[in-house]
Amino acid sequence: MARRPLPRILSSGTVSLARGRDIARTAADSATDVLHPLLVIGRGLRLLASAGRRKWCDTPKDKRGPALFLGAACVLVVALVPYGPAAALITLMAAAAWQGRDRTPAKTGPSDTETERLGSLYEALVPYLSVPEDPDPLFAHGGDWDRAFSGYEFDGAGRVTRLHIRYPAYFTDGEAASRARIEALLHAKSGRGREYLFDWDEEGNQLDLSVLAALPTGIAAQPFVTSPGETVLGFTDAGSVQRTLPVLEGDEPRDMPPVIWRTGSRSAEPHLLAVGQPGSGTSTLLRSVALQALRHGGDVLIVEGGGSGEYSCLSGRAGVLAVECGPTGALATLEWAARETERRLIATHRAREAGRPAPEDTRRPLWILLDRPSVLGHLAAAEGAPDPLAELQVPLRHGRAAHVTVVVAEQFEHLELLQDAVWQHTRARVVLGSASIQQITDVLGVPPHTTPTAVAPPGRGYARLGSGPVHRLQVPATPDPYDEAAHPAHRQAVVELLPERRAQPRAVPDHVTPTKPLRILQPVQPVEAPQPVQPPAQAQGPSIDAPQIPEVPVDAP
Repeated sequence: MARRPLPRILSSGTVSLARGRDIARTAADSATDVLHPLLVIGRGLRLLASAGRRKWCDTPKDKRGPALFLGAACVLVVALVPYGPAAALITLMAAAAWQGRDRTPAKTGPSDTETERLGSLYEALVPYLSVPEDPDPLFAHGGDWDRAFSGYEFDGAGRVTRLHIRYPAYFTDGEAASRARIEALLHAKSGRGREYLFDWDEEGNQLDLSVLAALPTGIAAQPFVTSPGETVLGFTDAGSVQRTLPVLEGDEPRDMPPVIWRTGSRSAEPHLLAVGQPGSGTSTLLRSVALQALRHGGDVLIVEGGGSGEYSCLSGRAGVLAVECGPTGALATLEWAARETERRLIATHRAREAGRPAPEDTRRPLWILLDRPSVLGHLAAAEGAPDPLAELQVPLRHGRAAHVTVVVAEQFEHLELLQDAVWQHTRARVVLGSASIQQITDVLGVPPHTTPTAVAPPGRGYARLGSGPVHRLQVPATPDPYDEAAHPAHRQAVVELLPERRAQPRAVPDHVTPTKPLRILQPVQPVEAPQPVQPPAQAQGPSIDAPQIPEVPVDAP
């Protein structure tokens, strides 16, 4: 087996340069620690010299002579006394060290502003965490907040960044509504515009509130170090997952915790549903998934309902079977995908009956990516044609066994147009952009563990794989290379990941049906597995890395 080349982020010289900078920074920090006593003594000598100079300048001129004579006499006495110079040098160094010490006063408690903020938080929690029957209430109007707040931290602006709260045992922390009221109150009183993490310890009757740092948005699409069948949806907080990936954020290497979506015949979440508002980054997520699927040797079918041409960069590329934007082409493409799924199932079943491994073409991953398919359904209904989404039932139901993966991206206002098969079989869910807690709960099945912000950058949201926990998510920047408003470095990163263009396919006449029904043979005599159904032909999109070549008109014979 041929050895695969190392990823670009592991074989380029950028990592060596960054490693050299880290070594130099570490050496400088170590030298600073070793030389810290000398730095303190030097700072003390400078302070003593400045104090002596000020004292000499403040001495009247008529008294400078006697003062100079007295100083010279002291120096002579010290020089004549046994061990006098050594004792004088030790005394001078001790005085310099004392003067050069760090005199920053240690903070022993909250300031007046911070105390007032903690008091207001305590008073706001009193109606929710106290009852009249409690003889010794932990929360009471005019009470002491030191009993309830055992730990707290503030930022430079005086806002709470971390708070440890003790609450009485009779508080109904097992009810989601009760916890939601406390979280909403703390979110409003601690400052809006930030994401808060609430960690409930129901056994110990304690609540930890912490402010989460913003996820990095500068990680562009790149060849991630993953195995076939693993797709990086984005990156999350360090404590949410137990794995990190080496990535490049600009030119700086970092280890980031990813949200890995595993597909294949053993996956519990074989299909994905991504929901968001316009401009939230769902198309970016689909492009990122497509590039990773092509890198691992899969075949990709793309159906775009918006008609904005955001996937034209993939048209005509190796591994991309079709990029369709109209209802007719989408219907033909999805019909072929359904019959290809059936063909794979039949071929695999016959191979297992004969005691042979499944054919290679049935194990090659097939990805069906649909962006805003509800628009195509509306257009098809207007033309009297069947809904293209009806053809998704076979890939959704049997895609895991046939190595077929379906990814659907839709907007919130069109979710009711999705069929039940999409909701039942897409167990991996992603919500991107600004959304309310109720909207996120309707899609993911459970509320998020943090407070969503009113304004979110593109690609920011939440992800949940099956019945697992909810993760914060930041999708890698994967813009359309034709979008001139996107970051040039991010566009170039996408261009470098695009596969090579394949040869120009032969056009199919309009009167020829691109797909044909699959004829199931009777298993009376041994027959060979059915041949793969050819995907529908499509027109070539404009090239990114090659100049446009005008077509030369040819006269018909």
